[in-house]
Amino acid sequence: MVFQKETFSYGSTSELYIEYMKRSEPYTMEEDHYHDYNEIYYMLSGSRIYFIRDRSYSVEQGDLVFINKHELHKTMQAGEAAHERVIIHFHDAYIGSLSAKHKDFLLSSFQQQSHIIRLPRQEQLAAEQVMRRTLAEISQMPSGYELYPNHAITELLLISARYLQQNKPAPLHNSTPMHVKISEVIRYINAHFAEPLRLDALAGHFFISPYYLSRMFKETTGFTLSDYIILTRIKEAQRLLRESEMSITDIAAAVGFDNFSHFGKTFKKTIRVSPRDYRKNYR
Repeated sequence: MVFQKETFSYGSTSELYIEYMKRSEPYTMEEDHYHDYNEIYYMLSGSRIYFIRDRSYSVEQGDLVFINKHELHKTMQAGEAAHERVIIHFHDAYIGSLSAKHKDFLLSSFQQQSHIIRLPRQEQLAAEQVMRRTLAEISQMPSGYELYPNHAITELLLISARYLQQNKPAPLHNSTPMHVKISEVIRYINAHFAEPLRLDALAGHFFISPYYLSRMFKETTGFTLSDYIILTRIKEAQRLLRESEMSITDIAAAVGFDNFSHFGKTFKKTIRVSPRDYRKNYR
């Protein structure tokens, strides 16, 4: 099925949001991206490089990408620029509203170590049929089309959860020596973000040159090293603002900012609201 529009969408992120996008020009996500809802990324055609949490994956036609809430991620070009993809956004509570009894099972695909599921051919065809039917419904809007997305997301999650219940997904992440080294650097940053982290010191710790580390980090993840460190600190600050009673001053220090004013400005620039307003709005 060929869709006439290059992009169309349905719903909202407060419940269920589905978006189709077809691109023919080179594209890399410009914004640094994480959010408080789950995301399924489905590759209808083409291929992409997808960085999630601490490693990069090669994503091919038919692959399902499961990104848990609050996980840092970014897509980059791989080979030919042309590709079609579908993204689906929803909160845990939305799945609970569809089936409270089976919520954990349906969401199990988001808990696996690998973020990519490459289904066997039969299951892959079933998932593609669900996806294309969904896109046809929301683009053509026949009578009662609003009923189909709820059914579709349940079936898609059920296909994936049953596959994982019976199979161990093959590791699909890039595993060149360079990618392995950068993944080690990322895991180190994730564990030591509260400490001073400077390019020269990190490069020395991993026995590579600062220039090589800086260049390979950007090439592998899509982020500059400094941006990744800042985002990791801000993401942890968000968690502490949501889940703890710590003062904002103590949170700034706990996530690695030695200047409270700099923390406030950086948080607002990244999240679009101040730390105080973020905590107030969340609660």
